[in-house]
Order: sequence, then C-alpha cells, then structure tokens
Amino acid sequence: MNKPEETFELRLHPRATETVSLKIPTDTVESLKKVAASRDMSLDALLKFYIGQGLRQDLAKLFSDRVLDMTAQVLAKHLDSEEEVSAILQEIRGEVVN
Repeated sequence: MNKPEETFELRLHPRATETVSLKIPTDTVESLKKVAASRDMSLDALLKFYIGQGLRQDLAKLFSDRVLDMTAQVLAKHLDSEEEVSAILQEIRGEVVN
C-alpha cells in the first residue's frame, strides 16, 4: 500500500527593510570579504548574520535581566532578609559554587 506523498509549501513573508549607511575601516571590510568568501556568502549576508547573532544575544540578556529583576521583586515581597534574596539571585545566576 502506497502512502500519499507529503507536500509542503514554504511561504516567505519579506519583512520591511531600511538601508543603513555606515563607515567601516577598509582593512575590516577586506577581512569581512575574506570571511564571507570562505563561508560562500555575500558580504551583505555576512553582515546581516553578524548583526542578527549579536542582536539575539543582547535581546536574550535583556530578557534574562528583566526576569531576574521581576524575581527579585517577588522575593523581596515574601522574604524579610535582603541577604537571603541576594543569595537566591546569585544561585539563580549560577554564581554560587557548591
């Protein structure tokens, strides 16, 4: 018995873009071109990749910081000791080594 072939359609929804002009030192541009070529990418694609990668890291850190701030506020409502709140936050951040 033959299974029907599964098909799917990839639909891309282009996002609005804006052209940005920035000055980058010539030697840095040359290095970027070499890296782009080694990855079989255009310079434009490599720059977008680097920007996206850095942006995702920074947004993740902002989100993490916001969660920790909210956690600190909740703990402060329920605990009387600032030291205890601080110790809990340090443990959450992974700063306490057992």
